[in-house]
Amino acid sequence: MSAPVYLVDDDAAVRDALSLLLSTVGIDVRAFPGPEDFLSALPKLVPGCLILDIRMPAISGLKLQERLTASRVTWPTVVISGHGDIEACRKAFRNGAIDFLSKPVDEQDLIDAIQKGQAALERAAKADAERRETIALLAELTPREREVLSLVARGFATRDIAGALDVSPRTVESHRAAIGAKLGTTSPAEMTRLWIEAESAP
Repeated sequence: MSAPVYLVDDDAAVRDALSLLLSTVGIDVRAFPGPEDFLSALPKLVPGCLILDIRMPAISGLKLQERLTASRVTWPTVVISGHGDIEACRKAFRNGAIDFLSKPVDEQDLIDAIQKGQAALERAAKADAERRETIALLAELTPREREVLSLVARGFATRDIAGALDVSPRTVESHRAAIGAKLGTTSPAEMTRLWIEAESAP
C-alpha cells in the first residue's frame, strides 16, 4: 500500500480540489487547514508525502518545513505557491523539497511528484527494515564474536586477528564459522557490509 499524502493549505477551495484529484487516482489523502492542525496530528501520523502551501497565516509552508526538518521528520515534500519566487524555491529545496509547483497546479506534475515521493518512502522503509534485521542478527553474537567481526571489518586476516586477540588461528576460525552461521554468510565483504550498516544505524 502506498504512503498517504498530507495536504496542508489554508485555502479550502484548493484543499477540496486537490483532495478530490488525488482521491480519484487512488491516493490516500488527508487535508489540514493549517500547519498548527498538522503539527497537532503529527505524532499519530504514519510517514507520508507532504503537500505544503508556501503562504499561510502564522506559520508559512517554508517555516513548517524547517520545523519538521529540525525535528528529523524528513518526509518527501511538495511545496505549492501562487506567489512563487526563486528565493522561496531555493529555500524549499534546501529544506528537502522534492518539487516546487506554482498554482494553479498542473495535475500530472503533482501526481508525478507524489509518486516520486512515495517511491522514496518505500525505499527508505525497506532500508530501515534491513538495518533492523542486521542489528537483530548482530545482537545474537557473543562479545568475542563481535570483536572478531569488528577486526574482519577492518580487513584483518585470520592470523592477524589471532595475534590481536592473543588466541590461536584455529580459535579465530571457529569464531568466524559461528559468526557465519548466525549472519548467514561467510563472505568477509558481506560481513563487513553488515557490520558497517549496523554501526552507522541511528
